[in-house]
Amino acid sequence: MYWHLARISAMDALPRLLTLAAGQTARLLNVADLSAPFQLSRPTIREYVTLLSRLFLLEELPPWHSNRLSRLIKTPKLHLGDTGVACALLGLNAETLANDRALLGQFLESFVFQELRRQASWHEEQIAFYHFRDKDGVEVDMILEADGQRLAGIEVKAAATVTAADFKGLHKLKAAVAERFVGGVVLYDGESTVPFGDDLFAVPIRRLWEPAAGHAGSR
Repeated sequence: MYWHLARISAMDALPRLLTLAAGQTARLLNVADLSAPFQLSRPTIREYVTLLSRLFLLEELPPWHSNRLSRLIKTPKLHLGDTGVACALLGLNAETLANDRALLGQFLESFVFQELRRQASWHEEQIAFYHFRDKDGVEVDMILEADGQRLAGIEVKAAATVTAADFKGLHKLKAAVAERFVGGVVLYDGESTVPFGDDLFAVPIRRLWEPAAGHAGSR
């Protein structure tokens, strides 16, 4: 850690870089865009991103790969470690997010990712996190892999309705991994859990922190 800090020649670049990264949360890591405002090389900016990741301010979600799927994007996805910090850096509040649905979708995805990571940390099994996107733009926001075998897919939608089209990436993932697939969920800002085929469901986002029906108060 200290070795990396010693190599930073422009310490004032770090807070500016973190602010730029906040605007890229839940997007594919684009070092060219991050380095554009600085008089620093792309490799240097890439080192700074790595440092911010080691400080738990940023997190790089690695891409998921499969021999059964071609033309997959191999770029990690960037997530801010704390969406509250990200909002503060960008001067955002509830009103500005409500008026910018695209930005709200980014921040909601990062929030869900961090919440799932937190909950996975106390799970008995080791759970690895990935994202999946191909060159046609078909994607799954998060893939959770248990024991290197079983897979579940998570999509996040900042909307109160869900359609079959929102499951396109999950269908592709399910077809690619076959029996390894245990379920796919689109988390949305709605009220009801709705099935969309075998092992596919639309689920209200609040279920992430609400107790399951019939288990309130139990441990």
